[in-house]
Amino acid sequence: MTEAGVPAVAVVATVRDEELYLESAVRSILAQDYPGQLHLVVAVGPSHDRTRPIADRLAATDPRVVVVDNPTGSRSEGLNRAMATTSPDVEVVVRIDGHTVFEPTYVRRAVRVMLDAGADGAGGIMRPVGDAPTQMAVARAMSHPAGIGGASFHVGGSAGPSETVYLGAFRRDAVLAVGGFDEGMIRGEDWEMCLRMRRAGSLLWFDPALEVEYRPRRTLRAVAKQFWRTGMWRREIVRRHPATASPRYLAPPLVVLALGAAVVSLLVGLAIGAPVWTLVGAGVVTGYVLGEVSAAAHAATRRPRLSWRAGVRLPAVLATMHLCWGAGFLRGVTRRAAADHRA
Repeated sequence: MTEAGVPAVAVVATVRDEELYLESAVRSILAQDYPGQLHLVVAVGPSHDRTRPIADRLAATDPRVVVVDNPTGSRSEGLNRAMATTSPDVEVVVRIDGHTVFEPTYVRRAVRVMLDAGADGAGGIMRPVGDAPTQMAVARAMSHPAGIGGASFHVGGSAGPSETVYLGAFRRDAVLAVGGFDEGMIRGEDWEMCLRMRRAGSLLWFDPALEVEYRPRRTLRAVAKQFWRTGMWRREIVRRHPATASPRYLAPPLVVLALGAAVVSLLVGLAIGAPVWTLVGAGVVTGYVLGEVSAAAHAATRRPRLSWRAGVRLPAVLATMHLCWGAGFLRGVTRRAAADHRA
């Protein structure tokens, strides 16, 4: 405990190619009203932009910021390196990403929620925010059940025990007791660590009052890449932990398979003049398109309503998320993907 009677906290981050958002993330930590000891450790991976100079400049202007090297760029390795850099008196580790911003009371309230619940980890809601139309559409998709499912940290819910937490505040000794982040996991490392913590007896707590601003990808290409990789690594989690397979995770790959079969049926039907095959294939494809448009319309008209420029992009965003995630899951982790440590 610190002199203020509250746990010493280290905020840890692993970043790469975060020139656009890194300073905002760091500034949000430095502006926290936490009454006890607080510092930030940023593990910086190889970048193609000014991420490292920005991190070094921020560290030079505030002694609470420490920068460490993360040569591979792997999030898991970077987070473990950052935690290893923290002083022994740190009791709580809070995670932040380069794409996120904490409001000034977040760390104080997250630690309080964790302590009051008697939990080893606590977190709240990801609140995606966009500027340009495509990013706004992605943000809306990521906060709607039709986008990436009904997990409480995406769509909200009642406070209580949770299978995982978004970013989160954790008791440092509970994280170290399960070996920290699995450095063999390039994505999904947080969910996988939370699984091991729960199996070790830890309680994880969700509180919707805790919100973190998140800046999603700005282009469809970037969204496709993100969800392709996420699907691949979700398949790896299911391979390692088969009991975690659920309809939520199996639905996207099944949709990809159904659409693939429908397209083949449609093309073969047209080629050989088989109207039944043609109608079945066309019906499945049409049904999928109508479903995406309907889901997009529902999401776009939720308050606050999306602008028409963002709204018209939403069906394509939803389809990109679903199909790339599902295709990535079907593909599974390849040697190339396992060697790709992009954060």
